[in-house]
Amino acid sequence: MKKVALTGNIGCGKSTVAGIFRELGAYTVDADELIRSFYRKGHPVYEQVLKEFGEGVLSREGDIDRRKLADVVFNDREKLRRLEEITHTALYRELEELFKRLPPSAVVVVEASLLIEKGTYRNYDKTVVVYAPYEVCRERALRKGFSEEDFERRWRNQMDIEEKVKYADYVVDNSDGLEETRRQVEEIYRDIKEDP
Repeated sequence: MKKVALTGNIGCGKSTVAGIFRELGAYTVDADELIRSFYRKGHPVYEQVLKEFGEGVLSREGDIDRRKLADVVFNDREKLRRLEEITHTALYRELEELFKRLPPSAVVVVEASLLIEKGTYRNYDKTVVVYAPYEVCRERALRKGFSEEDFERRWRNQMDIEEKVKYADYVVDNSDGLEETRRQVEEIYRDIKEDP
């Protein structure tokens, strides 16, 4: 099995690149999506987050409201660290279980924002960084519904993209249209599959 870390900053187009990998035959996992599923009532992570941060982070329906939670943790480094400790421990467990169920010939791409910041990119065979300049990322994030403040807060909590690319085995420049992005991803996927 070949494990690929796929990362980049907010708005760079990680999900687009993951989608292309999936079309080419890779198994893809969206770490943020998995973490979102932990925030539903009844999940052990839900209970831990509630205990740690209180009922102020709940939606009217009783689920954890990610925006409310973000307001609490992104202004306090210690709270952010505690939240990441809770969610990432559960995430790593879940990923290990998933890897066990995949065929040995699989190429599995795990999409996550903080793989380099947390050092977990080292657990993968290859690291792919999706690059787009700040202005492009900002514009995409705002189009997706992020507020200016939320985008800036998240951008500041991530490693500078120019620094991040230094850790990459492969860089996908996603600032020049979908066709060019697809061409790069196809080349990378071929290379990963052929690598003994």
